Amino acid sequence: MAAAKRTARVIEGVTPDRIPFSELIAGNEPVFMPGMVASWPLVEAGRRSAASAIDFMAASYGGTPAKVYIGDADIKGRFYYDESRTRMNYRVETTSLLNVFAAIKSDLASSMHPYYYIPSLVYADGFPGLQDANTLRFDHEIFHANPVTAKSWIGTESITGAHFDMPSNIACCAVGRRRFTLFPPEQVHNLYPGPFHVTPGGQVTTMVDIRNPDFNAYPRARDALAAAVVVDLEPGDGLYYPSMWWHEVEARDRFNAMINHWWYASPAYMADPVDVLMHAVLGIRDRPQQVKQAWRELFDYYIFGSAETPRAHLPEACHGVLAELDETLARRLRAALQQNLNR
Repeated sequence: MAAAKRTARVIEGVTPDRIPFSELIAGNEPVFMPGMVASWPLVEAGRRSAASAIDFMAASYGGTPAKVYIGDADIKGRFYYDESRTRMNYRVETTSLLNVFAAIKSDLASSMHPYYYIPSLVYADGFPGLQDANTLRFDHEIFHANPVTAKSWIGTESITGAHFDMPSNIACCAVGRRRFTLFPPEQVHNLYPGPFHVTPGGQVTTMVDIRNPDFNAYPRARDALAAAVVVDLEPGDGLYYPSMWWHEVEARDRFNAMINHWWYASPAYMADPVDVLMHAVLGIRDRPQQVKQAWRELFDYYIFGSAETPRAHLPEACHGVLAELDETLARRLRAALQQNLNR
């Protein structure tokens, strides 16, 4: 592992019912919470054995078919691109998790085996019987308008390349060990993001093999790795990381289960920023440099600076799109954009 062993801030004594959300959110950095969910029955089942954890989860499975990534033994757990970088090195099937659990269980003693990864399964749909006793309490005011979505990430050993998510996240390591390698958002310049249209999991992913980087092909990766925060999670540990932090996740044991909890800090009526980025590719990226610089100034003025500045000198009656965004204005903006894009 080439990343520097920078470690996350640690908060001790966190429990599922007592989480210091104000402190987590204010810091805008990863926070390690050892033993946070050590009392979960799922964690206790995993401590007995991988087979016990599989049986425990299978008994609580709700029957919803799930998307499963399946890779041959030669991918060694790295769910990624094939050599052409235009396709994935695994196949995707939709099936009952009972079939997957049985396949994993039958290979627990094998040194060579297929790799299975069940990503982003909504917890309430997949395992309704686990929720009451294996959950977190979200009692901060931020969650009054921003509901939390819990999802499970299950499988054999796996590696998901560094990518970013727009929600903030509390990841709970329930079964097996996990290593997170996290990068602050500004490291996008050094992480060599891959294509938008073909991705391992729906999010743009670094082309750098973080564990074995090719510095000839990706020389700026040295700077990214120097800025990396590495967190090793044991079963029962929790990790908070903010929106837009890049993270590689390595599940390190034969059977692994993580429950993560996502939330947005903005209202649901706001548009997806990735759509804004795609629109900027269409409208700005390939214009002359001096024109792009002019648009950079406009974006700094209207978007990245204070929202109050562009409207402060205007009468309220003519604020228009400069007014504070609400659901009504969001609908009007969407309608206008759709009309313009369909010209």
